[in-house]
Amino acid sequence: MELGSKIVGTCRYDATVNQTGNAPAADRQGPISVMIVDDHEVVRRGIAEVVERTDGMTVVAEAGSVADGIRRAALVRPRVMLVDLQLPDGTGIDLMKAVHETLPQARAIVLTSFDDDDALAAALAAGAAAYLLKSVRGAEITDVIRAVAAGRTLLDDRTVTRRRAGHEDPTENLTPSELKVLDLIGEGLSNREIAERLGVAEKTVKNHITSLLSKMGLQRRTQVAAWVAARKHAGWRAEPGH
Repeated sequence: MELGSKIVGTCRYDATVNQTGNAPAADRQGPISVMIVDDHEVVRRGIAEVVERTDGMTVVAEAGSVADGIRRAALVRPRVMLVDLQLPDGTGIDLMKAVHETLPQARAIVLTSFDDDDALAAALAAGAAAYLLKSVRGAEITDVIRAVAAGRTLLDDRTVTRRRAGHEDPTENLTPSELKVLDLIGEGLSNREIAERLGVAEKTVKNHITSLLSKMGLQRRTQVAAWVAARKHAGWRAEPGH
């Protein structure tokens, strides 16, 4: 079974806890207790089926939001949480941080559609033990669950550094003034309006634009506006549905 980002389900923010969920998580000799947090029921059900078919692990709870996930984690005390990054009332990072305060022993795996360096770094900072894309096959998910439950960490600083080295940021060589102009172009301001906002001559703004176009490998001002818009809406922190 493949859990791809093409899966589209009806958003449902209420979810279920198994009837045995009020009991503490199984001890280290028992099944690996797993909680799944994703705001799409179809995705949750698909992951749950994969986990339940695997010997030695069981789904003890599902949740569709940060608040629901925090509440249910306190009830079922899972050994492993599978957490999506984008949730209706926050992010998976918010959830992991909150749960870690009360259940430091619970380990988290990020399972998301976002192949995003910033998201990867944020997941690492929040204590995630692994980072998976939803395009992985079911067997890979359960292998990672088993490894994480055994105490392994599959995400580290070297992973983030290695990925970032292979994803060059086109704005990394821009000056602070050029970055300000870039943001204001993204807001839809004209050269004259940018000049007034920054308190500089319009010719200075034009010079900044010429320079940033060259550094970013672009040819037209409209391409800059399109790049800024795409970056705002494609990131994992964007509002659900964008």
